[in-house]
Amino acid sequence: MQKGALESIRALELGIYLNGPYIGRLLAELGAEVIKIEPPWGDPMRNSPPFINGDSLHSIYYNVNKKFITLNLKTDKGRELFLELVKKSDIVISNFRPGTLEKLKIGYDDLVKVNPKIILVSSTGYGYNKPI
Repeated sequence: MQKGALESIRALELGIYLNGPYIGRLLAELGAEVIKIEPPWGDPMRNSPPFINGDSLHSIYYNVNKKFITLNLKTDKGRELFLELVKKSDIVISNFRPGTLEKLKIGYDDLVKVNPKIILVSSTGYGYNKPI
């Protein structure tokens, strides 16, 4: 079996719907270990049609080759566990609205305190600035 170019990379994905999970999928296809972190209520994409045998085709497509865990990042324990994973990871992927990570107390400044080499990949479908 051929090894991927990113086989030594671990990414934590906080993405929901399309662009965050797509970034995670690309990294996973290139051999990175991608751990998708979902809230206890799950990624809403799991409920997006069309369905095959009860599973969302979109969810299947965007989550190929990923590992999954559930964490409630709105709780102290959830944040604590997440930051423990950050210590042993290379990349954090997020496509939350601007300011969400900071509100959860896991913004870039919080991440680099536990792992100075962490890379934060942040993408939003609507941009980071207010319209002109």
